[in-house]
Amino acid sequence: MKNAISKFAPHFKNTEGMIVIPVKEGENIERALKKYKRKFEKTGIMRELRARQAYVKPSVQRRETIKHAVYIQKLKEDNE
Repeated sequence: MKNAISKFAPHFKNTEGMIVIPVKEGENIERALKKYKRKFEKTGIMRELRARQAYVKPSVQRRETIKHAVYIQKLKEDNE
């Protein structure tokens, strides 16, 4: 078995394996949980799952990308 994620969900882009958080002796468990949440968020698994819940046509996806780019450009212009 290569790793659990790739076995059960081979379509995920990020299949590095388990998230490992080294906890030092006497370190607060809350701090370790915070590190775990941050690492999990960076993997983007939840974002990808939500995106895969419904099919989005390529033309609609392209339209959304252009709309987002226009929005970002407008924000940058307003800051200048």
